[in-house]
Amino acid sequence: MNYEFFVAKRYLWSKRRHPFVGVLSTISVLGISVGVAALIVVLAVMNGFDQDLKNRIIGTHAHLVIEKEGVFDNYEDLIGRLEKNSLIKGAAPFVEAQALIQKDEWGAGVLVRGLDTKKEKNVSKFSEYLKEGRLAAKSDSVVVGSELAKRFHLRIGDLISALSQDAKAPVKFHVDGFFTSGMYEYDANLIFLNLDSAQKLFGMGNSVSGISIALQDPEKADLVKRKIQEVWKFPYDVRTWMDMNKTLFGALKLEKIVMFLILALIIFVACLNIAGSLTILVMDKTKDIGVLKSLGSTPSSLRNIFAVDGLWVGLTGSTIGLVTGAGICFLLKRYSFIDLPKEIYYMDRLPVQMNVVDDCFILCVAVILSFVSAIYPAVIAGQLDPVKALRYE
Repeated sequence: MNYEFFVAKRYLWSKRRHPFVGVLSTISVLGISVGVAALIVVLAVMNGFDQDLKNRIIGTHAHLVIEKEGVFDNYEDLIGRLEKNSLIKGAAPFVEAQALIQKDEWGAGVLVRGLDTKKEKNVSKFSEYLKEGRLAAKSDSVVVGSELAKRFHLRIGDLISALSQDAKAPVKFHVDGFFTSGMYEYDANLIFLNLDSAQKLFGMGNSVSGISIALQDPEKADLVKRKIQEVWKFPYDVRTWMDMNKTLFGALKLEKIVMFLILALIIFVACLNIAGSLTILVMDKTKDIGVLKSLGSTPSSLRNIFAVDGLWVGLTGSTIGLVTGAGICFLLKRYSFIDLPKEIYYMDRLPVQMNVVDDCFILCVAVILSFVSAIYPAVIAGQLDPVKALRYE
């Protein structure tokens, strides 16, 4: 086997009668490098989007939400029982409904969320997202999303009016703070009130819209959901953070698959170049192949020589692509020099997260395709008749 590697190496780097073989080999290496690097960067960005979105959603919303058909007025007893579960970190009631807010001549429909500020600390990262001010204990306090505040030119202490479907007259609130979750959809359409204020605004009495639950491990949301459903069945409805964002995560997953298939075509085209260059190389080395066969080389040995050449081109291109892709990912993650429109991507920077499994899969695909592309030229080399090969040289 050693002489096969030696001959394969000589064939790759020695002078050829057809210079085009070397050009094709170089193009093949570059093509595989570009394909591997592009796949690594794109999948790292897709993984970054996925993880960043998960973190922001988990931070803005609870891991689990329990809602009920009709009036939800026995929530305090339910919260007490939930908090005894070792898998549950905390639980808090909330009120959530649509309302119309107005300041001077400006008006817009928003989502109002009423919170129990004491219990909410154990459920969400609401306090971490407060960039200015706070949700005060007074009944007329409101915290507004940063993008909504920009649209209305709001400042701390400003007065806004809120009108719900069931309210007879608008209710006035003082702006006591602004929050920024990093997700445009939330920051532009969400305001927070105290639980009591929200109950009064929507005429709910002592009832709530539901219960938010935080888990010790967000990935166990489905497990806890099943346990809760075993105890509290209809009319209770339990949803996880994944259920509430299923469409969004499904779209991201599909986009990741489609991008992989599209960019994998670059590697496929490069592998076609490998097949072409090795086929020309076989024709270029016909005399050498005849000599090797006359000296006792078996067809399998000759096939191995050209298969090694294809494998070597694939490994070289994949290695260069891996280093290039990892370098680009490092620069993107460290310096964040690409800004994103928040209105479209829910975030203002390009997230990057490399995944070892994805990268290994990309390398395996590139190397395997390179090896497969060398099979046809290798078979041709193994089937050459030494007499005919030497006769026409």
